[in-house]
Amino acid sequence: MAKQNRVVVTGMGVLAPNGTGLHSFWNSLIEGRSGIGPITLFDATGYKSRIAGEVKGFEPLDYIEADLKPKRMARHTQFAYAATMMALQDAGLDFENLELPSPTPVIIGVSTSAIDVIESVYRAVQNDTPNRAPTSSAAASIPQAAANLIADRLGTCANAATVSSACPSGLDAIADAAAMIRSGEAELAIAGGADAPITPLTMASFIASGLSSTCNDEPERASRPFDLGRDSGVISEGAGVLILENLERAEARGARCYLEITGYGKQRDMDASKPASGLEYSMLEALANSGCGVQDIDYISAYGPGHPVLDAAEVRIIKQVFGARAYAIPVSSIKGVTGNALGAGGPFQVIACALTLRDQLIAPTANYEVEDPACDLDVVPNRARRARVNRALVNVRGIGGSASTLIVQRMPS
Repeated sequence: MAKQNRVVVTGMGVLAPNGTGLHSFWNSLIEGRSGIGPITLFDATGYKSRIAGEVKGFEPLDYIEADLKPKRMARHTQFAYAATMMALQDAGLDFENLELPSPTPVIIGVSTSAIDVIESVYRAVQNDTPNRAPTSSAAASIPQAAANLIADRLGTCANAATVSSACPSGLDAIADAAAMIRSGEAELAIAGGADAPITPLTMASFIASGLSSTCNDEPERASRPFDLGRDSGVISEGAGVLILENLERAEARGARCYLEITGYGKQRDMDASKPASGLEYSMLEALANSGCGVQDIDYISAYGPGHPVLDAAEVRIIKQVFGARAYAIPVSSIKGVTGNALGAGGPFQVIACALTLRDQLIAPTANYEVEDPACDLDVVPNRARRARVNRALVNVRGIGGSASTLIVQRMPS
């Protein structure tokens, strides 16, 4: 039987509406401090929903070398590159003197891709200046742009790939990278997700689909996972990138290991009339692949977007999979603070789980006030909780019915 390598996370980088960098991101989650606010990236006057989770104070040149001409890039590409540089530094890898094993996968999950670049070209066409669109538009607008940029900067040993599976994109990218390390195809990988959907056309589309909260007067309280008064989720942006390594390699270089990735499953909804039903099979597959049972899971990081139907459906399916034990497991959603960052949302959850395992502290479900009988699990309302957490399960579900689950476990001291 071929050897199965153990896969660990040794570095993490994050840019999110509630904080840039691990310290700010984690503190805001623990305190339940929302990153949702009025839209400033464009004039949202006249939109039914005028709120979103924007990454605050982001200046591309603070993270990206000027010779790469960052202002020609799509915003999600800028985020992905910045998060990668943070993750490499966090992993103790010197970008200027990297000795990466060859080949090194760079796998980035994106959901909406370079919508800001595409819209700028559309505006040029509408203004009768189609021949004045930036010459960089074609390269900047392809879904592969973020992974290409990172791989180009790393050098010839890097291979670039893009995953696009709606909201699970970032989680699926991490799982794909982990599979390559587990099989021995790679020793180290860079993986995560990035999205920047806060643009006029994208927001109009989400609003028309009923996927953007209209609580404009109280943006910080608009995203309300599992709460009876929730009206919808809140769209947000950002990037989360991880450094994954073969455990033996990580130990040989004395790296800190945040967690081990032990199981993964994915499945589309089996019936379009039963939203989120794919989570049942993705959870069962992930449990089987991790070699553990429902009794071994200490915490569930729920998708929980704050949507009236999807939150209740996820709770119902958790109860189907876990049975009576579902009521004994803390199940929280970080989206009350982060909003729904689409392809970056899964990596946000994995990063939060890594910090939960490190600190033995569960981030709460923010803005939870009124219990919904359909969401009657222990949702860790509003206040962080000390708990013994050795294994965590991460759920993500996306438009179109895709569902993915990842299981991670704590590394021994």
